Amino acid sequence: MKLDNVELIRIRMPLKGAFRTSFGSESVRDILLVHVVTPDAEGWGECVAMDNPGYSSEYVDGAQDVIKRFLLPPVFARDDVTSASLASLWTLVRGHRMAKAAVETALLDAELRARGESFAEHLGAVRDRVDCGVSVGIPGSIPELLDQVAGYLAQGYVRIKLKIEPGWDVEAVKAVREANPDILLQVDANQAYELSDARHLAKLDPFDLLLIEQPLGEERVRDHAELVKIVKTPICLDESIVSAHAAAKAIAIGACSIVNIKPGRVGGYLEARRVHDVCEASGIPVWCGGMLESGIGRAANVALAALPNFRLPGDTSASERYFAQDVTPPFVLEEGTLRVPTGPGIGVSPVPEILDELTTTREAVRG
Repeated sequence: MKLDNVELIRIRMPLKGAFRTSFGSESVRDILLVHVVTPDAEGWGECVAMDNPGYSSEYVDGAQDVIKRFLLPPVFARDDVTSASLASLWTLVRGHRMAKAAVETALLDAELRARGESFAEHLGAVRDRVDCGVSVGIPGSIPELLDQVAGYLAQGYVRIKLKIEPGWDVEAVKAVREANPDILLQVDANQAYELSDARHLAKLDPFDLLLIEQPLGEERVRDHAELVKIVKTPICLDESIVSAHAAAKAIAIGACSIVNIKPGRVGGYLEARRVHDVCEASGIPVWCGGMLESGIGRAANVALAALPNFRLPGDTSASERYFAQDVTPPFVLEEGTLRVPTGPGIGVSPVPEILDELTTTREAVRG
């Protein structure tokens, strides 16, 4: 497949409310979309990098620069490029997985549209709907938290995830559990704790949580293996899992019993499928994490979440959870599930007039 041209489109999507985690607060998503055009089809990808390097070392301005200066030139130089061949073209570009994922997704989308195959079919999906959980940021008070959780449960979400940090953990979780004794409940620390906090984290054990997500730093995989010996609640790794190889190493030393797969974090959906396969072979269940994606990224995530080893509800929330208006037709919650797109490629495209309204910059890149 020959790449004719690429558009790097920045869109500004206000969130319905500020979303606060242990590493910061976000009220607007500055999203980079990658739009590729080939002789046979066009394709779309979404870069999940944030506007600052708080969650990871990547950030959206840097991702756009890397895509333009380093990732696209070798792709334009080839007449027979495929999504599967991109990794071999980018061997001299270290890291920048979110940028790579955006380009890979756009090219894979174009390939699949050209041959009339859906993302779900290509990745190996086994379900036409996926169960949906919702991520709840850190609010101003416990009463506010309880109100938010009650609202999401009323909407039909089948699992609640609470963001936690030192000073906002045990009491908040206790309040939610006491108010909702039977719900599926988990917490996400986003690396906010140290191994020395193990005894404190063990205070979460009585609340029958599905998991504690990434309590320690991303490079402290061995510390997680030590934490497992103290905390009875299952430990899930997120930021530490940057590839299938990283997943295999973490599993081998007993650092986790569950894995969160975020395609942008691991470099794309092809690597995400490999992470899924490694975990499945080891008996480790996975679930699909979220990065406040627009409908472009959400469509591909929902397809991924339909693979067989995604055994826990993911953060594949409906569009209205975060945005008053999505750039694609909205994803709508139906009895706690989202439908897996069935159209060619990711199965959705931006609505042109909405895309124009949300766009802040467009940059054309040609070989």
